[in-house]
Amino acid sequence: MEASYLFINKQAGIHKIPEGAMATFQEFIQQNEDRDGVRFSWNVWPSSRLEATRMVVPVASLFTPLKERPDLPPIQYEPVLCSRATCRAVLNPLCQVDYRAKLWACNFCYQRNQFPPTYAGISEVNQPAELLPQFSTIEYVVQRGVQMPLNFLYVVDTCMEDDDLQALKESLQMSLSLLPPTALVGLITFGRMVQVHELGCEGISKSYVFRGTKDLSAKQLQEMLGLTKAAAPQAGRGPQQPQVPSSNRFLQPVQKIDMNLTDLLGELQRDPWPVTQGKRPLRSLGVALSIAVGLLECTYPNTGARIMAFIGGPSTQGPGMVVGDELKTPIRSWHDIEKDNAKFMKKGTKHYEALANRAAANGHIVDIYACALDQTGLLEMKCCTNYTGGYMVMADSFNTSLFKQTFQRVFTKDVQGAFKMALAGTLEIKTSREIKISGAIGPCVSLNAKGPCVSENEIGTGGTSQWKICGLDPNTTLAFYFEVVNQMVLENHHRKIIVSQFAKKQAKITYCHELVRIMFLDQHILLTLKQHS
Repeated sequence: MEASYLFINKQAGIHKIPEGAMATFQEFIQQNEDRDGVRFSWNVWPSSRLEATRMVVPVASLFTPLKERPDLPPIQYEPVLCSRATCRAVLNPLCQVDYRAKLWACNFCYQRNQFPPTYAGISEVNQPAELLPQFSTIEYVVQRGVQMPLNFLYVVDTCMEDDDLQALKESLQMSLSLLPPTALVGLITFGRMVQVHELGCEGISKSYVFRGTKDLSAKQLQEMLGLTKAAAPQAGRGPQQPQVPSSNRFLQPVQKIDMNLTDLLGELQRDPWPVTQGKRPLRSLGVALSIAVGLLECTYPNTGARIMAFIGGPSTQGPGMVVGDELKTPIRSWHDIEKDNAKFMKKGTKHYEALANRAAANGHIVDIYACALDQTGLLEMKCCTNYTGGYMVMADSFNTSLFKQTFQRVFTKDVQGAFKMALAGTLEIKTSREIKISGAIGPCVSLNAKGPCVSENEIGTGGTSQWKICGLDPNTTLAFYFEVVNQMVLENHHRKIIVSQFAKKQAKITYCHELVRIMFLDQHILLTLKQHS
C-alpha cells in the first residue's frame, strides 16, 4: 500500500510529510523531537561543504538516549544487521526493501542483504516493527551471556555532627528497601582512617582499615583484601559479557545481608579521633574514593555500578585534600583560583581526574552528595561526576528535605518496577559518506573507535565514533557535532546506537534519522536571502 505524502516547498524539493499528519513544517519537526528525543541546531542543512563553512552555529544535534516513550514497546528479538563487516548497520525504516526477493539495501553502504528465514512472511502490508516509520527509534531486548546485577557502593563520611550522621544513616537504611533483591551493596566509611566493611560475616562486624594518607593502586588493594580479579571483558560493539567473580566478601546481595547491613548502618558512630580546638577533622576523602574505585575495578570491571559518596566537609589529609586542618586557613576563594594561589587545587584536581578516568573506563558512576555549611571541594571533584554521568548534590545538611527527596529520586522506578536508569552504556554513531562526526559534549568518554565517518576536526570528545556513558537516566542529554565533507544529496542518514545495562534487562536502542532537511536553493533565491539578511 503506497503512503501519500505532502511535500513542503516542492520547488526547493526537499521534504515529505505524511499527508494529513500535521499542518506545518514546525509541527513535523516537533513531532520528530518528541518521538526520537533529538533536536538539531539546523532544520535546514547546508547543501555543500562551502555553505557549511559559512555557518556560525555548527551542524549539531542534542540527543536524549533514554527519552521516555510509553508507546514504544520493546522488541523481543535480535536486530537485523548489514552483512558488510565494516558497516553492520541496523535494519531501519529508511532502508529500501524488495519484498518479493526478500532483500533489503543498507542506507549507509548500499549493501544488498538477505532477510533471515524468520522474515519469510513479510510484505508491503505485513511489515516488521523496524520498517514502520513511527519506529525510527526502537528498543531491542537482547539477553546475552551472564546477566550482571547492579552494584551500589556507599562511601560514608563519619566526620560530621551526630544529627547529620543520624539523618544520613536513616536515608541509607531507607534506600536498601528500594534496591532490587539481587543488587549488590558495599560499604566504605572514612574519617582519619578508611574502613572497608566485610559484609559476608555472620554475627560479627569485620572491616579492613587503611591509612588515610597513603594512596593504593588497584593491584595493591587486590592483594591486601585478598580479592579474586575478574576477567575484564573486551570493549566491543556488542553488549559486554563480564564474568561473575568467584567470591566477593565486600559486595553482597541485598536479600542476603539486608538485616546485617541495616544494623551496621545503625551502629555507625562519629569518627573517634579527637579534634583539637581550632582544627578541622582529618577527613581522608581522596583515599576513600580511590579505594572504592579500586574495589570495583578489581571485582566488577565493565559492569554497571554506582559509587555514592556522602560528604560532610572538605578533604583535609592525604591525596585529594583541598584545604589544611587549620581553621584559621580558609579554603581557596575565587580570587585565589584567579591568581593561581590555591595551594592544593592542582594536586587535588589531578588526583580526582585520575580516579574519574579509571571509573569511567570501567563503566562505574561516581555520585557526590555534599551536605555542609562549609565548602567541600566540589570544584576539584567535578570531573568525577562529569566523566561518569553521576549526580552532584549540594545542600546544607543531610537532615534537609532537599537531600532526602533528591536521594530518593535516584531510585525512581517505572511502571514495570525497573529503575529509570541505565549503567555502563556504549553509544555509537554511523553516518553516510557526506557527513562526519566531529565529537560529543556530555557525560561520556571516548572509546577511540576510528573509522571513515570520524572527522579530523574535533569538537568536545572527538576522534571517535563510539563513546562510553557510565550513567544514563531519562533526562541525560548529549550534544553531537557533525562536519559536512561532500556535496549533499537528498537522502543522508546517521544512526545512534545505545547498548546499556538496565535493572532487569540489557537493551539496545537504535535511532535512525534521515537528513533530508537540505534546502537546494538556486542562485536567485540565495541572492535574495543575502540582500534581506
